[in-house]
Amino acid sequence: MRVLVAPDKFRGTLSAADAAAAIAGGWERGDPAATVTRLPLADGGEGTLDALLAALAGEDHPTLVTGPLGEPVTARYGMVGAGRDRTGVIEMAEASGLSLVPPERRDPMRATTRGTGELMLAAVMSGATHLLVCVGGSATNDAGAGAVQALGFRLLDAEGADLGPGGAALLRLDRIDVSGRSPDLNGVEFVVATDVDNPLTGPRGASATFGPQKGASEEDVELLDRALARFADVLARDLGVEFRDVPGTGAAGGLAGGLMAFLGARLQSGARTVMEAAGFGARLREADVVVTGEGSFDHQSLGGKVPGAVIEAASQSGVPTFVLCGRAAPQAVPDRVIVASMAARFGMEAAIRRPGETLEALAEEVARDRAGSLVPVAQDGRG
Repeated sequence: MRVLVAPDKFRGTLSAADAAAAIAGGWERGDPAATVTRLPLADGGEGTLDALLAALAGEDHPTLVTGPLGEPVTARYGMVGAGRDRTGVIEMAEASGLSLVPPERRDPMRATTRGTGELMLAAVMSGATHLLVCVGGSATNDAGAGAVQALGFRLLDAEGADLGPGGAALLRLDRIDVSGRSPDLNGVEFVVATDVDNPLTGPRGASATFGPQKGASEEDVELLDRALARFADVLARDLGVEFRDVPGTGAAGGLAGGLMAFLGARLQSGARTVMEAAGFGARLREADVVVTGEGSFDHQSLGGKVPGAVIEAASQSGVPTFVLCGRAAPQAVPDRVIVASMAARFGMEAAIRRPGETLEALAEEVARDRAGSLVPVAQDGRG
């Protein structure tokens, strides 16, 4: 039995590498005859930089940049490849992530993506000819305004003054000056890897969908949505780019949309980007079983997240797939896919307090009994 273990992170408890190690260890105990291969994955959010550097034998570069609330933070960008074919890998969560801001200080009205732009410029100045910007886990809702300002674009109010940081400032945007665009960006290809398909504005937009988890009140959400709409209107007028309804442009508080509009960036699935870079297809062809997982397996998991992308690829190849997760919401899954959750088997408290131990134990049980009846998924939405 050849088993490919390809999980995402279990947010807040296990990195993708730690999750893969726990699953592999449990599986090997439950089925000692199995050959287990680990392939940690990511979807464009936190952990994507490490997953890509591991897959592509790249190197990271710590850099001092502007944090989400204007304070300096040390963030990393990655470099892979050589010569004229070097790719800079930017994980925006490193510079502008929600994890950098304590809950009591979260404020998307003034949080900025400037540090992400500074990371991008640092990678380009180090010789990157391609730039892969992995978005997700942001503290921001400024549509990438801070990032493009760091790249030399000017966002001006009616008096000709540069806008300050944060999504709320975009309400005052009057015009855009592209004359200061950094010449180092010339000839660089930009790709944005994202794990969501939300548009920039509206009921499913960046502000309404993700604003509350970043600290936005109902009033803030309404104001921020109007601010992003203003941003989109000015860009359509000054740059000739219509992007507010494009799927994925709402990712990372609209950063994906801003990079598309200012830099011509191409948006693509973060999970599939990492899978391709990591050689998932070749590993899948050699596997008899695939095991994936994440912290919470719910309705979003099949729409661009790592488990959904793994399930789709495995199903197309006819390879049975197991999803091991912290908790699972009841939902329909394709044939030959079985879901087992730590919370349903061991209880939510144990899953949270001892995630590695419980995930390893769950994998051992599933491996031992993979052809029979598995641990059921609770029907109350908790596991």
